[in-house]
This record gives sequence, C-alpha cells and structure tokens, in this order.
Amino acid sequence: MDLKYLELLAKEYPTAEAVSTEIINLSAIRSLPKGTEYFFSDLHGEYEAFLHLLKSASGMIRSKIDMIFGKTLNTSAREELASLIYYPEQRMKLLRADGELDDEWRKLTIYRLIQVCEAVSAKYTRSRVRKRMPQEFSYVLDELLNVTEDINKDFYYEEIIHSILDTGIADSFITALCYLIQSLSIDQLHIIGDIFDRGPRADIILDELIRFENVDIQWGNHDISWMGAASGNRALMANVVRIATSYNSFDQLEDGYGINLRALSEFAGRVYQEDPCTYFAPHTLDRNKYDPVGLNLAAKMHKAIAVIQFKLEGQLLARHPEYNLTRHIGLNNVNFQDMTVDIEGKSYPMRDTYLPTIDPKDPCKLTQEEAALMDVLAASFQHSEKLQKHIKFLYSHGSMYRTYNNNLMYHGCIPMDEKGNFRSYTFTEGSYSGKAMLDYINKIASRAYYGGCSKEKRQCAIDFMWYLWCGQDSPLYGKDKMTAFEHYFIEDKSTYKETYDPYYRLNNQVEICDKILREFGLDPTHGHIINGHVPVKKIDGDSPIKAGGKLFVIDGGISKAYQSRTGIAGYTLIYDSHSLRLAEHRPFHRGEQENTPDVQVVERMPQRVNIADTDNGKAIAEEIQDLRELLKAYRGGMIQEGVGRPYRYR
Repeated sequence: MDLKYLELLAKEYPTAEAVSTEIINLSAIRSLPKGTEYFFSDLHGEYEAFLHLLKSASGMIRSKIDMIFGKTLNTSAREELASLIYYPEQRMKLLRADGELDDEWRKLTIYRLIQVCEAVSAKYTRSRVRKRMPQEFSYVLDELLNVTEDINKDFYYEEIIHSILDTGIADSFITALCYLIQSLSIDQLHIIGDIFDRGPRADIILDELIRFENVDIQWGNHDISWMGAASGNRALMANVVRIATSYNSFDQLEDGYGINLRALSEFAGRVYQEDPCTYFAPHTLDRNKYDPVGLNLAAKMHKAIAVIQFKLEGQLLARHPEYNLTRHIGLNNVNFQDMTVDIEGKSYPMRDTYLPTIDPKDPCKLTQEEAALMDVLAASFQHSEKLQKHIKFLYSHGSMYRTYNNNLMYHGCIPMDEKGNFRSYTFTEGSYSGKAMLDYINKIASRAYYGGCSKEKRQCAIDFMWYLWCGQDSPLYGKDKMTAFEHYFIEDKSTYKETYDPYYRLNNQVEICDKILREFGLDPTHGHIINGHVPVKKIDGDSPIKAGGKLFVIDGGISKAYQSRTGIAGYTLIYDSHSLRLAEHRPFHRGEQENTPDVQVVERMPQRVNIADTDNGKAIAEEIQDLRELLKAYRGGMIQEGVGRPYRYR
C-alpha cells in the first residue's frame, strides 16, 4: 500500500493502540444487524401525509408497541401511546386541556417510552444512539437506556424519573424521547422521485429531508422540472407555476419560495377580465393558509401562464429540432383561421378560442407584457434562497438512479423497444442506452445547474431539462408524448392518450428485470428493482409486486389527486435485517388518532442480514484492511508512532 496514504491515515490514528481500538470497533459494527431502510415514491408535495409516514415509520412504531405491550395494554392505550410518539406536543396539549396530564401519567409514560426506545435502538451501537439524542438530555437518556444488570434497575429508574418530575422538565423530556424513537426507527431513507407536483407544500417535505441523517433521492420528472426552472429554463418556470396554479398551491410558490406572482396576477386579471377561463378552473384539493387567491382569479392566472408556457415550449422546440418531438402538440399546430388543431392529419375544433395575446403570424412570440412578467418570475426563481438551497440538496443527495444493498432504484423507466432491448437516444455528444444513458443524463443535469463548460453547452443542457420533463425518450417521463395542450383546448378525449414506454409492459417478466439488474452491475439472484412514477391501481386489481418479486412499483397514491384511481394512499417498502415488507397506506386525515397501514412480508431473508452483508459493511471491511496495513507499518518500523500528531506550541 502507498506509504503516503498510510502516513495520512496515521494522522487520524497516531498509535498502534489507536489503530487496534478502531479495528475492534469497526469489526463489532459489522457484526450488528443492518439498519432499517424505507423506500418512498411520488410524494407529490403531500407534506402532511408524508410527514405522518416518517413520524410513524410507516406503522412500524405501532408494531413495536403491539409487540411490547400487546398483553398488558388494551388497543386504545396502545393507540394513545403511538399517537403520543408521533405528535408529542399536540397530544400533551390535549391531555393538559382535559386535565389528564399529571405526574402519575408522566411517570408511567416515561417508563413505557423507554421500553419502546430500547426496542428500536437494540440494533445500534451505544455511540450511534447517543449521537441522535438531544444534547440537553443525552446523559439521562443514555443512563435510562443502558442500566447494567448489577444495578437495581427499578430503583435506578425510580430515582432518575423522580428527579425529572421534581425539576419540572418531564414534558420536554417526554417530547425528546418521542422524537428519539422516531429518529431511531428509520436508518436509511430512499425517495424514488417526484417530491414535487400538485400537492400543497413540497418545500416542507424538503425541509424535513434536509434534517434527515441518511437520505438519497432518485429524481422524478417533476423534480427535474423544478431543477430546470431553478437552472434558468423559462419554459419549466412557467410549467411549475402552471401546475401550482392549476392545483391552487399558491402557498408553496409565495410563502414557501417567495415567488413573486403579482405581475402574473395583475396581467391575468386585466387581459382575461371578461374570460371565464372555464377550462382552467383550478382543482381545490387543498386550501391555501397564507395566500388565499379567489378561484376566479386563479383560473385567469392559470390560463395566462399556460399560454406563456406553450409559447416558450414552441420557441424551445424551434431551437432544437433534434429532439424530434413531432407528436408534441402546441401553438404551432393551430390553424388560427378556423381555430382548429391539426393532430396527425386530423383537425379538431378548439373549445377555447379566446387568445388575445397570440399573433397568428408568430404564435410563439411573447408579448411585451408577457416577457416582462417572465422576467419577474425568472428573478424570483434565481434569487429565492430557499428554493436554491432545496435544489442544491436535490443535486447533492440525488441522481437518476442508485444501487444500494443489491437494490436498484429509479423513478421512471429504462427506455426499451418492443423486444426488450435498451433503446438508445442520440445526444449531442453521442448515443446512449441503458445505464450509460442515465449516467449521461446525470452529467447533463449537473451541467445545467452548475455549468463548468462553455455558455453554449450549458444553455443546451438547460434546454434539455425540459426534454427530460416530457420527451418521448426521457427515462423520467416514459411516455410517447405529453398532452397538456390537448387537455386544455380540445374536447375530444381520444387526443389525451399518452402511450407508455414498452418497458411498462415488459417489466413484469423475470428475464427483463434480470437484464436490467445485470446492466447496473447487480446480481439478479438476489437483486430487486424499486420503481415509482406509475400509480398502482389496486382498485382495478393491479399489484405493486412484479416479476415474481423482482420489481416493486411503490407509487400507490400518496397524492390526493390519484387516490380515487388507486383506491389507496401509497406504499412504503421496508427492508430490515429479517425481511422485505410492503406497507399499504390508507388516506391520511388530519387529526385522526391512528392510521396504521396494512403490512405484508413480501420476502424473508434466509438468515438475518448483518451490516457485514451490506454495502456499508464492504466499505468498513476495506477500512479495516487499510488499518491493518497501518498497524503492520507501525509494528514493522516503516512509520513511527506519533508521526501524525500536529506540532503544538506550548
């Protein structure tokens, strides 16, 4: 091994004793059971439902409570304890108002919470548990969780809890203990795309994810749309504003990210004053708390930004004929003499013909006012500190795919032809398919935001973010075309059809999944694919488990907009040291005391999976080998002990 590398390592472990101790510690860690991984997909801005799933560990905390107290507490008491762990401040506020929050309750509750905490922390080292403890209570919590057998445990508990009550910190201590249980219940979080979309507050979800210790993200097409908007793609700026206005999500835009909508509001109210904007009436799945906008004005804003988006998309397509999006319908397909739309040789009448800002001779040209309001929006996107922070997080913790512990995660699809071959796409720098295509898109997405290339190359990358949002060969979109224009302007619903990539028809075949796993360097015998993007319509008999358990599609409808179609409210895939489990969720209703999902074991591990069997375990093994080389160098006299210690003036 390189002596210089060992000398650098020696600065961290300056003695043979320090090296030996670390080898022992790392070896001990490898023998522990692996932590529990949680896989979520298609959050779509539904912050309340998602935060509940995090707080409850998708029902696993309730399972621990049932396991510990199933024979000693009735169902109501177990539900109350679970609800307290999920929402400690709110539950104690209600108990206080009802006069039930006395010292006897506090004492009993601390005892019970300690038991739950012991159960969820059992697979972790004492050091790791301590790192997740709030600093002000770390010593007391550590003592309560690690009472040795030679101490009278009941007496010791009694004395500590008496002191907690006597000093008046019991409520704060209970709250801290509840949050510690939440934190220890999820070791690794995987988000399989589409944090953004039509839900009310994706920004709140991202605030929570940023605080999470171990999280990775596989981008979805809605995420890439926001990433492109933050990179400067104006068509995508208009797109994300259009979607937000169409679902009445003004809080996210204005309160969440400080996007200035005044110019759009004033423009829409004036230009479309006499237009009812019937086909642009917003969906009202959620109400705005901070920025209520009347539905009449919201419809006008929706139409105004939609028309601007279609103009900007037409301009972008004119710059990039190489995208070959011949089936993408927009303003250039409109015959303004008779107000019809030509689609594949057939004319369809437009149901909304009031388009005062469009010049039939140059339909994709922005008016002066439209250009001005887009300048205002662009400035807001560029200077929104919170938005830019969130987008940087999506880049630093996200990518097109991830392989981890023999699981392959991606949001959309691996583009294929009808025979199951990986379909290639020709970019400006070559043709790519399969894994190489996703690797190249990672590079393009990074170039769009961070640059590091010529101005022309960066602009091409920024433009290409729009293609990733809706292009026919985009692995994030996975359909032959996007029919947003048709939905607004054409009555004939046959024009709304979007055909899925052959991947979605073929992915129930074992040999196809094996081929994909091999493409990404995973063992098909033990590997799995975890996928999102397409809602699983359980109500129609669809199953999230494909190809005999090789592939899991876990978009089950966390988004309220999909729940009538799926019949449920989403899935969580849970991978612990014993099994893979699939949690099926019911629609979330605020204030409901208990909302435990249905959980089924979909695969049992032949033997308990330890950290040594995981990717982290392999990395630790390499670290141990490096330390053994350093130990050999110390004992062989190649490196003098203490060489790494920095010289300090006394």
